[in-house]
Amino acid sequence: MRLDSIEIIRLALDEDIFTGDITSESMIPDDVMAKASFLSKDNGIVAGLDVVKAVFHKVDQEIVFNKLVTDGTEIYKGQIIAIAEGRAKSLLSAERTALNFLQRLSGIATNTSRYVKAVSGYKAVIVDTRKTTPGWRVLEKYAVRVGGGHNHRFGLYDAVLIKDNHIAVVGSIAKAVAMAREKIPHTMKIEVETENLDQVAEAIESGVDIIMLDNMSLDMMSEAVKLIDGRALVEASGGVKLENVTDIAKTGVDLISIGALTHSAMPLDISMEMELKTEY
Repeated sequence: MRLDSIEIIRLALDEDIFTGDITSESMIPDDVMAKASFLSKDNGIVAGLDVVKAVFHKVDQEIVFNKLVTDGTEIYKGQIIAIAEGRAKSLLSAERTALNFLQRLSGIATNTSRYVKAVSGYKAVIVDTRKTTPGWRVLEKYAVRVGGGHNHRFGLYDAVLIKDNHIAVVGSIAKAVAMAREKIPHTMKIEVETENLDQVAEAIESGVDIIMLDNMSLDMMSEAVKLIDGRALVEASGGVKLENVTDIAKTGVDLISIGALTHSAMPLDISMEMELKTEY
């Protein structure tokens, strides 16, 4: 597991437990052992089981965590997907944090899978955005991949994406692209956001690698794809919903970026059900 994922887990546990789990510590002796079953209460795609395991081990290294399915598996209402065994007190202390990760990441994977299925049969690839929960980006982008989607840039550091406000400050697409090329490595791609066909033509002339069609109508997207004619990858973005993503794919774009994959995903309903392993 990546070090930044471990840090996210540490911060989440510190936020919840802080100086201690007062309720569990006040009534449950250390020697009480229990079994916790993770029960899916909905249908969806599971993601985050290794994160859950890491949460438990951060609280108590002696907890035994067994996955009954793997990330990316389609799960169903009433299905037990994992079991954790160990000190009851430790299981209870980790419960909320573990479920927060599991429900959130599974929700993103499930949401993403619906978009991926909606464009099945077309060349368009579903990609995410930077519209992620602060601090959770590495995990949420992982969940997108589990759901069958692909990752856009991870941050401001790994690709050039010239947006409308960059263009407004610099003065033109051509000038912005030229300035970027002077500073970036030759291996780095340049993408430009466009809002109309004139900007698309300017982006083509500037020789960019990817042209984003931002909030364009379906007719304008189709025209833009014809105009670009394979000279750059074409990305559709803005206002993408399950209801229109298939129609967007039909225009011939290569990529469809969707902020809703992460910022609007509903958590998958999963609970943790406990039972004693010894007499209390």
